[in-house]
Amino acid sequence: MNCRSEVLELTVEARQVEEAMLALLHTILLHRSTGKFHYKKEGTYSIGTVGTQDIDCDFIDFTFVRVSSDELDRVISKVVTEFKDALGNTGSDGMGRISLEFYQKKKSRWPFSDECIPWEVWSIKVNVVHLANEQERQICREKVGEKLGEKVINVVEVINRHEYLPKMPTQSEVDNVFDTSLKDVQPYLYKITYQITDTLGTSVSTTMRRLIKDTLAL
Repeated sequence: MNCRSEVLELTVEARQVEEAMLALLHTILLHRSTGKFHYKKEGTYSIGTVGTQDIDCDFIDFTFVRVSSDELDRVISKVVTEFKDALGNTGSDGMGRISLEFYQKKKSRWPFSDECIPWEVWSIKVNVVHLANEQERQICREKVGEKLGEKVINVVEVINRHEYLPKMPTQSEVDNVFDTSLKDVQPYLYKITYQITDTLGTSVSTTMRRLIKDTLAL
């Protein structure tokens, strides 16, 4: 099986990290989740509905849609908060990558562990910059909102392609394809990891500040 790999990249200020990551991760998971399966007998089942919720960002001019599941949100928010805090420990400027990997399990014979086979990986690169004043922050607020809108459209376009998805499982195999631990939604099996780089190269920070100055000059 070939694993698809998609890369998204954003430049934000520190207070925007959490909202930007939540917006992108929740957008992807919205399209990679189903309602709960309700089996009547082996091979016959119905699928529950997936509720949605609009979330307004505080530090970005942007509203995103997520699955209306407090349980899923807590799981995602916990990882994103850890990522944000780790980035904050690098200083005013820094960079990191948060990855969302979808996989399916392949049962192995005892005493070996089940094999986890990835089929899609989303990597979100984030560059954090320090801005000098409120005027720069306001411009950044608008620009990041525009960029997030572009990234969300990109995510939807990729997901709408007719490419590999794990086939719908039988009742005995549903845990090999879906995360069934949540009571109100059933995402494909996934894991989130992140990596932090100590120092951001000056070119990214300079590019962001140049963008702000060019906008002010208009």
